[in-house]
Amino acid sequence: MHDVRVAVAFHSGYGHTARQAEAVARGAASTNGARSSLHDLTAADDALWAALDAADAIVFGTPTYMGGPSAAFQGFAEATAPIWQERGWQGKLAAGFTNSAGVNGNKDTTLSALAVFAAQHGMVWVPLGLAPGGEYSTQGSREDLNRLGGFTGAMAQSPADLGPDLAPAESDLRTAEHLGAQVATMAAHLVRGRAAVAA
Repeated sequence: MHDVRVAVAFHSGYGHTARQAEAVARGAASTNGARSSLHDLTAADDALWAALDAADAIVFGTPTYMGGPSAAFQGFAEATAPIWQERGWQGKLAAGFTNSAGVNGNKDTTLSALAVFAAQHGMVWVPLGLAPGGEYSTQGSREDLNRLGGFTGAMAQSPADLGPDLAPAESDLRTAEHLGAQVATMAAHLVRGRAAVAA
């Protein structure tokens, strides 16, 4: 049985979402028996398609612009039409993450779009798997995991006047790491289960 392969496929406009992607990849790689790889979707070459084809799970990431995925991510999504026609990603795991300058910024709309994109490919969506932190209760803190209270995927906030060296917040990056580990763990269960059935 091969190591579980988690591909993190993302677009980042200013570097903030790239930091989130790196955190997802760290979380996946921290899981026993898992390997992760980072893929910038602006370089949609043969190497990208081969890596996504070989992956057991793909975690999609994009900034939230104007309430939805970036145009660059949408261009990638549309370029997967031949894969969709062949059902090439059927049964793979999928998950998502996003970042915006606003605390809300309609990030939930972006994550829903990513989940629908994955569903069209026949992929199985992995949620964040965390209770809400932050201001969900008076005992909450900005340092909590899932401080922005998302469920569909990992959310991060990067104030518009802070560069990627200062944002997103560390708690948002740790939330992204959790998502990566969650995906890798579930992918390991899936791969081992398939191996057991085949045996």
